[in-house]
Amino acid sequence: MELQKPRGTRDFLFDDMKKRKLVENTMRRVFETYGYQEIKTPIFEDLSLFTLKSGEGIIEEIYNFQDKGGRDLALRPELTAPVARLYLNNLQKAPRPIKMYYFGSCFRYERPQAGRFRQFWQLGCELIGGKSPDSEAEIIAMAAQCLGELELEDYQIHLGNLGILRGILNQDSVSADEQDQIMALIDKGDAEELEKLLEDLKLPAESRNILMELIGMQGHQEIISTVEKIISTYPNALDSLKELETLLKMLEAFGFSDYVVDLGIARGLDYYTGTVFEIYVEGLGAQKQISGGGTYNLIELFGGEKVESTGFAFGFDRVMEALKIQGTTAPSEGRVDVFVAPISSEMKLNAFKITQELRNSGISTDVELADRKFKKILSFASKSGAKYVVLVGAREMEEGKVTIKDMESGDQEQVSLEMVSKVLVDRINVKE
Repeated sequence: MELQKPRGTRDFLFDDMKKRKLVENTMRRVFETYGYQEIKTPIFEDLSLFTLKSGEGIIEEIYNFQDKGGRDLALRPELTAPVARLYLNNLQKAPRPIKMYYFGSCFRYERPQAGRFRQFWQLGCELIGGKSPDSEAEIIAMAAQCLGELELEDYQIHLGNLGILRGILNQDSVSADEQDQIMALIDKGDAEELEKLLEDLKLPAESRNILMELIGMQGHQEIISTVEKIISTYPNALDSLKELETLLKMLEAFGFSDYVVDLGIARGLDYYTGTVFEIYVEGLGAQKQISGGGTYNLIELFGGEKVESTGFAFGFDRVMEALKIQGTTAPSEGRVDVFVAPISSEMKLNAFKITQELRNSGISTDVELADRKFKKILSFASKSGAKYVVLVGAREMEEGKVTIKDMESGDQEQVSLEMVSKVLVDRINVKE
């Protein structure tokens, strides 16, 4: 029997993991610069956590099972609900706002295709208990800084405010369930079905026309005045437009202005009420969205007090694919900086001692462990990407020295045992 990985999953080899760790660590550093702290939640949760958030229909899209105790569980399909559960269990009395970030794998049972896998990774954050639009401005700026530091090109951050659309629907007494249906169709971009639904719901012609016009509007700060005229008879929608205008001003203060105001962004769940945003990268085809976020009140839905949360998550795999397509992923580096090569088997123990001294100095170091002949040792060291090889020979050791070989230039130099670590630390830092 030939063993294969499960459908919709992937193996990541050494080069893949180096690149993924580089991107992951860059994002982690940015998040922590903004004051976010890392959390971890279980890979599986009670099934009810996800059905309460997304409805019973989610069961068809996820991996769910009963454990040996008869409990209904599910592999997490996303991380927002687990974070809200973590807050309810552990952090309700903590000072607010609470800033946390996470990185982990999620699972969905769906047909695998380009950019969609059954196991995938999310790296995101939640800011619980902050005020809008202050929290939203900081989070959007942080997302942009992550992509800027990764040198990702041709991305667009689209942002809008669901309160504008909901303000119109509320004034026309559209129920919460009906609003969710409308938002789901806007989210899908299905204009034809949307118009049909609005007619079936007997929404006034004026409101129908305004909604259809708004969801097609995109621009920059200048469209605020245009939208204000269009919704002038809808007070609640105007309040949300003012929130959006304030958000844009705050984004400028955070040093970010490369956004697209897009009133066609929607969410089909009623706990989303305010700012929403999505990040797109051209060149990814149908899976061009690499991130999404917004402000919502999920904690109250789970039985807690009403507390506003703002968050977003990067689809980590799509970020990696975008970087790959653009060729902006950092080139793969060698797996170690230094390789220690005993010239003869008698020098093996000396080589091990030198290797440990280098590792204790913080230098990534490998050593010959396969008893190869000297030429093959050098060939292997070269393939490992080592910048330097430490040659440990009997004659040099009698003099208390080793030879350091620069693998790029081919230059060699004898160095005393006491100075090996210092010399290599200095040279590696210069090369980096």
